[in-house]
Amino acid sequence: MLQKKRILFIANEMSPYLELTEFAEIINKLAIKSNDNGFEVRCIMPRFGVVNERRHRLHEVVRLSGINVSVDNDDFPLQIKVASLPNARLQVYFLDNEDLFKRKFIFHDEQEKWFDDNGLRTVFYCKGALETVKKFGWPPDVIHCSGWMTGLIPLYLKTVYKKEPVFAHSKVVFTIGQTTFKEKLGVDFLKLANIHPTLKEKDLEPYKEANNVAMFRGGATYADAITFGADKIDKKLVDEFGKVRGRKVLAFNAESDLTDYLQLYMDLSK
Repeated sequence: MLQKKRILFIANEMSPYLELTEFAEIINKLAIKSNDNGFEVRCIMPRFGVVNERRHRLHEVVRLSGINVSVDNDDFPLQIKVASLPNARLQVYFLDNEDLFKRKFIFHDEQEKWFDDNGLRTVFYCKGALETVKKFGWPPDVIHCSGWMTGLIPLYLKTVYKKEPVFAHSKVVFTIGQTTFKEKLGVDFLKLANIHPTLKEKDLEPYKEANNVAMFRGGATYADAITFGADKIDKKLVDEFGKVRGRKVLAFNAESDLTDYLQLYMDLSK
């Protein structure tokens, strides 16, 4: 019996838990459609404080607890919770940390002030997601990253984590979405993002502007395939990644039945 191909969705947002852009609903539909079409599917997203644990029946996964994520010589405990996606037999894992995600706001406070630690939260999430998959011992054939906050994951998979057995055969899809913030991730962002001595300055070059566009640019630079997740995409990104030689690129299609994504997953997992 052939083993099912495995798809891991790592996202900023996903319906019904958090909807910041229209792609949250597409990720939900993609996960369900992939599951219904014979793929083995798991999903990871942040457990922002706005995600209602009681309503969505989140509970802690004790067997996965005990991970510490190190960022810039500081250790941050990683708590992992899980819920079953409504109307589907698949699980969504939520990454949590008391200091970084418990607050009742996402990226801005009640006065619309940008959180100073959003850069740290991003690095923690990207590294934490990959450490969680290692703890699963569940090798994904395809990892689909969506949302700017996942932008470091393709880089890490091609550098720091490339020799990890669990990721030995993983291919990465990265979705470029709409620009949702104008702030920067901080002057120390590249220092925080440099999670391992093997990472070189040139590896982090696409992220140097430390803004929304830079996070999309970095993710797309290191991905095996690129998709566009909104009608309105920064023109520089469309020009840069609309056609990339040797890589499959999917344009945004609001009316799509998503079979083009399924075909992309199949092609990448061969």
